[in-house]
Amino acid sequence: MDSLSVDHLLGIKYLNLNDLELIFKTADNFKEVINRPIKKVPSLRDITIANLFFENSTRTKLSFELAQKRLSADVLNFSSSQSSLKKGESLIDTVNNILAMKVDMIVIRHSNPGAPHLLSKKVNSTIINAGDGAHEHPTQALLDSYSIRENLGDLKNRNILIVGDILHSRVALSNIFALQLQGANVSVCGPNTLLPKHIKELGVRVENNLDKALEWCDVANMLRLQNERMSESYFPSVREYKRYYGLTKERLNKLNKKIIIMHPGPINRGVEITSEVADSDNSIILNQVENGVAIRMAVIYLCLLYTSPSPRDS
Repeated sequence: MDSLSVDHLLGIKYLNLNDLELIFKTADNFKEVINRPIKKVPSLRDITIANLFFENSTRTKLSFELAQKRLSADVLNFSSSQSSLKKGESLIDTVNNILAMKVDMIVIRHSNPGAPHLLSKKVNSTIINAGDGAHEHPTQALLDSYSIRENLGDLKNRNILIVGDILHSRVALSNIFALQLQGANVSVCGPNTLLPKHIKELGVRVENNLDKALEWCDVANMLRLQNERMSESYFPSVREYKRYYGLTKERLNKLNKKIIIMHPGPINRGVEITSEVADSDNSIILNQVENGVAIRMAVIYLCLLYTSPSPRDS
């Protein structure tokens, strides 16, 4: 079987197009599995995976845990709030202590950009990045691309719009890398205060007018305001933000075409997107959630395929 070009999943920027295609092809197989009456396969029996989440998470954490259990792995969930980190233990010491218990893979979400990359250099284990600060969220970008491909096929020359808080979003950066790798045209839209200063250097279009951006795109991926990462005010008020950058049914009705609506969650209904739009026929938000399990199964399986004996022997 083909293998990934990397030992860890640290970010989309470390992957090539063949890696993406292999992940999507493997996810196709696992999506068929999770829609069977019996949803488990023995691929990772006797493999132990530790989930280290240092930031709050619902979808990503549950999706990773379910993916691991569908592959028959043993799962260890770590809570930083109840750990020795509170007593001054370093991240690397914490992880090495966990690995001493014969853990095969670490899935980590951390507030510091680069934390997964640091671990990959310092500890002897396969590392998957479940989100590091405002840097990258590779599995979210993979499931987003996978979901778009299910609806539109090949992404080459497709117009994909990312709207909202681009400045603080790890989802935006990973999506830009993944979409461009597949030949898509990418545009970002938001107030200038929520756009990174050098965003154009990534080769994306920049548009401040949401209505113009929607006319251009085939897909609109709506991002929430990441208030937990804001130390100052980036716009006059939420009401003002909604007026200019909130996606409503009225805005969609003005378009002379149907576009696909996405959101990585959690949704702040009535701010970046209304309930009427989020729950409409245009939306594939729940498909994204479903595809997240298949994509994470694929990533976990492929990352362990040639580093542990059990997947090969199953």
